[in-house]
Amino acid sequence: MDSEQAEKKSVRVTIFHQPYTLRVPGDPQEVQELARTVDDLMDSISSRTGSSDTTRVAVLACLHMADRLRSLEQDLNTLRERIGKTSEQFTLLLDQALEGHEE
Repeated sequence: MDSEQAEKKSVRVTIFHQPYTLRVPGDPQEVQELARTVDDLMDSISSRTGSSDTTRVAVLACLHMADRLRSLEQDLNTLRERIGKTSEQFTLLLDQALEGHEE
């Protein structure tokens, strides 16, 4: 048995009324929290759409999470660009300050 399998722990979660036992590395509580988030989202979608079709609700939940992920990735890229520009500005200011100090 390799060390990765030895470190995995079993965690039991329920998502959209279905129990799952998962083998996870790390903290099982994090997986339980993620499962609760997915369960809450699927319950919310089911109640809004009036659908109890597990596949339909799961697909809509995946679309919702994919949209959220894309939005967060766009925000991250915007922040990276702003940090890059700010870093360049600070570098220029520092260079100017050092040049002025050398004279």
